[in-house]
This record gives sequence, C-alpha cells and structure tokens, in this order.
Amino acid sequence: MEESLIKEKKYSKWIWLLSIVIPIVVAVLFTVNLQKLGYDVKPLTFLPPIYATINGVTAVLLFWAVAAIKKGNKTLHERLIKCCIACSLAFLAMYVAYHMTSIETKYGGEGILRPIYFFILITHILLSIIIIPFVLFTFVRGISGSYARHKKLARITYPMWLYVAVTGVIVYLMISPYYIG
Repeated sequence: MEESLIKEKKYSKWIWLLSIVIPIVVAVLFTVNLQKLGYDVKPLTFLPPIYATINGVTAVLLFWAVAAIKKGNKTLHERLIKCCIACSLAFLAMYVAYHMTSIETKYGGEGILRPIYFFILITHILLSIIIIPFVLFTFVRGISGSYARHKKLARITYPMWLYVAVTGVIVYLMISPYYIG
C-alpha cells in the first residue's frame, strides 16, 4: 500500500470520529444557555458580525487558495487552506459562545424573503455538517502527498465549503436586523 494511503487510513478513524462528535457537541452546546442556568454572564452580542466576517474571510481565502494551486504555488495553497481551517474553528467557537450566552434570535422577515432565508439557513447548516469529513479527508490527502486523490475530492469539497462560507455571511446579513441588544 502506498505511503499516502497508509496515512489516510491512519487518520480516517479520527476524521470520522470528529465528523460525528463535532455536530453532536455543537448541537448539545446550542441548547445550553448559561443565563437560563443562572450564571451571571453578559450576552456576547458583539460576536455575530465578527464570526460572519470570519465566514467572509474564509470564502476569500478559499478562492485565493484555489488560484494559488492553479498557478502551481503549493506552499501558499497549503498555508491558505490551514488558515481556512483555523477560521472555521474560530467561527465555530464564537458561534457556540454566542448561543450559550444570548437569547435566540428569531428571523422576522416576511413575504418571499422568509422562505428564501430558511432555505439558505437549512442548506447552510446541513452542508456545514456534511463538509467536515470532506475538508478533513481532502486536507489529509494533500499533506500526505496523494495529490491525484486530493484533487479529485477537492473538486467536491471546494464548492461545498465555499457555499457554507458565503451563505454564513448571507444568513447573518438577513437576520442581523432582528438581533436583540
């Protein structure tokens, strides 16, 4: 078995474990509200525009990473993808922190915007879960040198990850008028 396949197999259990555990932990933490549990915490209402910006930055970095690899710059491509992963982790931490300290914001839009918002939101959430193993397997294939397999999977991963990043910004822009505080 080729060395890159051995590395991928070595990491695949961890990738699948993370792909299952992360959404479960986020879902559980999403139901925990520290204020309702009696903790004296201030709502982290400043976070939504920051994590929406991080989503936007992720989209730009993803686009830049693809442009870098098309120009043959593997070093820049790898660094940008690592930044994208770091941005995604930062987003996740801030998103959970916000929801653990703040009251749920309900979308107040009406008319045609309402179903559009919920379509974007639902597809964003579903793909943000589905994308986890795609990103991790694509990353492992790239750093292990399995470039043909990396490229094949990246053609699927990239548009999904870009969609999640861009729709994160759109969801924020659509719901931001309804934030309390």
